[in-house]
Amino acid sequence: MKITVDELRAMIPTNNDVETWCEELNKALPKYDIDTPKRIAGFISQCAHESRDFTATEENLNYSQASLERVFGRYFGPGKRNAAEYHRKPEKIANYVYMDEFRSKRGALGNVKEGDGWRFRGGGLKQLTGRNNYEGFAKDYGISAEEASDWVRTKEGALASALWFWSKNNLNPVADTGDVTALTKRINGGDIGLADRKARYATAIQALTGDFPPRAAITTTLRTGSRGSAVKQMQQKLGIVADGIFGPGTAKAVKAWQAKNGLTADGIMGPKSLEVLSCQP
Repeated sequence: MKITVDELRAMIPTNNDVETWCEELNKALPKYDIDTPKRIAGFISQCAHESRDFTATEENLNYSQASLERVFGRYFGPGKRNAAEYHRKPEKIANYVYMDEFRSKRGALGNVKEGDGWRFRGGGLKQLTGRNNYEGFAKDYGISAEEASDWVRTKEGALASALWFWSKNNLNPVADTGDVTALTKRINGGDIGLADRKARYATAIQALTGDFPPRAAITTTLRTGSRGSAVKQMQQKLGIVADGIFGPGTAKAVKAWQAKNGLTADGIMGPKSLEVLSCQP
């Protein structure tokens, strides 16, 4: 089956180049037998979560000190390295947390040469990570791992790498079950961002099967200082005091909820966060 532009727009609502992506997906997905609503929804929803609606083909490692201690707690904090020395230094961060010598599972990523952590950081729609993965992907395309690390940051390479990972891990049978949790664990190794992945999958299935018209993209942004009914509705969904005032307490609750759901914990409820929240019971 082919995806329409309107269907894809419902699945990646914040992307401004849906027409191009729709054309590329319709050319590539059938080659990997990703041709049913469940398989298409599984592939696109997982990739959309990893790449922020197909807009980020490169991992953002611009973490603050506080974020490093929260996200990479096994590497920073008391008795470990000082996160302040890595604050907002993406390359330095990657060349520490992604190097095999500092990881509990030695050899898992294959990052053993100087600079490998940064060179083979997350890239592509699936955020391929580690020399081992890049070498496997590169071999199938007759290029070097270093060349692959540049290619995955382009549209063509970003999609190719995600499809390679999907095929390599035989994910079509998993997608056929419709079990988003199982699919997430096979892709992510855990359940990071599971709520968002489930919400995206539900939207994708609805768009592809025509159960009901896709919802319009959310464009609202709520932040400290915002007031009104939209803030009140958000507070109610979060289960906190709903006074319609976005103050420090609300910002703290938003950050905690974002971190729990695999979103950027900045305390600002932008379109992406509001979309995820709206899909939760």
